[in-house]
Amino acid sequence: MIQTDIVIIGAGPTGLFTVFEAGLLKLKCHIIDALAQPGGQCSEIYPKKPIYDIPAFPEILAGDLVDNLMKQIAPFEPGFTLGERAETLDKQEDGSYIVTTNKGTQHHAKVVVIAGGLGSFEPRKPPIANIADFEDKGVAYMIKDPEVYRDKKVVIAGGGDSALDWAIFLADVAAEVSLVHRRNEFRGALDSVEKASELAKLGKIKLFTKAEVKELHGTDGLQAVVIKHNDPEQEPTYLEVDNFIPLFGLSPKLGPIGNWGLEIEKNAIKVNNAKDYQTNIPGVFAIGDVNTYEGKLKLILSGFHEAAVMCQYAYQIINPGKRFVMKYTTVGGVEGFDGSKKEAKKEVVQSII
Repeated sequence: MIQTDIVIIGAGPTGLFTVFEAGLLKLKCHIIDALAQPGGQCSEIYPKKPIYDIPAFPEILAGDLVDNLMKQIAPFEPGFTLGERAETLDKQEDGSYIVTTNKGTQHHAKVVVIAGGLGSFEPRKPPIANIADFEDKGVAYMIKDPEVYRDKKVVIAGGGDSALDWAIFLADVAAEVSLVHRRNEFRGALDSVEKASELAKLGKIKLFTKAEVKELHGTDGLQAVVIKHNDPEQEPTYLEVDNFIPLFGLSPKLGPIGNWGLEIEKNAIKVNNAKDYQTNIPGVFAIGDVNTYEGKLKLILSGFHEAAVMCQYAYQIINPGKRFVMKYTTVGGVEGFDGSKKEAKKEVVQSII
């Protein structure tokens, strides 16, 4: 049985950053994830996707963000159980928990943190009769490596951030990029909408609004799509393409976690955000996209904040009656469990009068 202070379920950015915040409090963490590598969706689904809302990084690839987080938590020597799904949660007489995976691996800790992002997920597929015939033959529901689309004719469907960001990114990679959205207004960030509109004016993106991809054609693979417009008087558009990428988001499922007796609302775990992000089960917390509360923002940035706050309260559960004096890393540096320490740079700031 694996013994640790905190069991973290989910190795996405929020779960990884929890290791750092817990490490500053001298708390040991062990992470469970059903995927074979750390990083969650950032590693598995879109490692090459640029992210624009991480502080101090005007732009960073999702995979690089994960690499940086792994370097950041290395001094705290987290344990990993990868390729296994957290299956059961059993409370012990002393208030601690045993989390058992689908392969029987047991983890014992006083605190359990669910940082499982959206949980397990399936892509939302458009209602096109023969779309399954072209899966892996020109149709994909996520982009892992944009180089696959170099010098290809690509059609992206969707109106959210993923569709906009990938259309913008592939404009400099693919031979031709078409973006199709069933409405006039996009749901993505205003800056991304403006960039896509500007690229459309420059002829680098073909923009189809109030329209949907309704037909796929090809023999051994995808060769063309038919775009039908909301205006009944407008003729359908026939496009020769190499790839069709519908980006309509993911359909999340909590999986076994949904049977643990947690309070669930719209497939997310309700938490006490006014205090510590604890669930209705004492000692079990939920942070990141997996939780919900009034005013919740599903951003990586929000998950980082929630991790920092949660760890302060987890410390009190693990060390009852013991007071921890928080020190800023800019003053105290970062000390790993092996005794090594990255010293903070001490600089004298002189006021100019």
